[in-house]
Amino acid sequence: MSVHYAFLVLKEHPYGREMLRQLLVAGYAPAILIEENSPVADEERQKFLDRIAGQPIPPTFTEMLAGWDIRRVEVPHHNREDCEALLKEVRPHLIVLGGTRIIRPNIIATARDGVLNSHPGLLPQVRGSASVAWSIYYDIPVGCTCHFIDPGIDTGDIVSQRTIPVHRGDTYEKLVRATLTLAGELMVEALQQYQAGTLTRTPQPAEGNTYRVMPPEMLAQVRAKLAEGTYRHLVD
Repeated sequence: MSVHYAFLVLKEHPYGREMLRQLLVAGYAPAILIEENSPVADEERQKFLDRIAGQPIPPTFTEMLAGWDIRRVEVPHHNREDCEALLKEVRPHLIVLGGTRIIRPNIIATARDGVLNSHPGLLPQVRGSASVAWSIYYDIPVGCTCHFIDPGIDTGDIVSQRTIPVHRGDTYEKLVRATLTLAGELMVEALQQYQAGTLTRTPQPAEGNTYRVMPPEMLAQVRAKLAEGTYRHLVD
């Protein structure tokens, strides 16, 4: 039995491109791919491409979906009525997020069994934006968390999480790219467990920290910590 899910993503976002690549390789094709085509999508896509500058870039959705019979639709905003109508038509068991704005309750409610996200940070310690940068800045392990979405920001039940080993000489861009790979792996595992009926969810504690985009002067300190080998969680 296949998993009947909808894939939501900002237009050609590299995070979602890597995730969908892995899902397709594992045999999990979405019932529908809904891309938000908006100024926010353009800004967030470029921001993430800058964060992985010099690293391998996942194929585009256009390249990846050649030969696949997958419905692909653009909307101007994921939280508005046209997207909600599409989801009510498709009636997905799950919604999978591949890099989106904050998803509102009207969209969450369209999925029978919930909305899954892979966050590029360990929850609840690092919620919000620029998780790799904030993890290094505050000497928190770098990693990813697969979790269900609720109306809060990265506060939903945790499915799984895993750390990324940080080696001496690793760059910020390399570590951000590693989160793309790990996020996809965790999502594939989540769909495998969902299909097998073994998917578990663990509520998060209320405490935790939520971060916004890191200012350039603080990001420079993050790069310096990696270059100087002073990040506390180096594995060698």
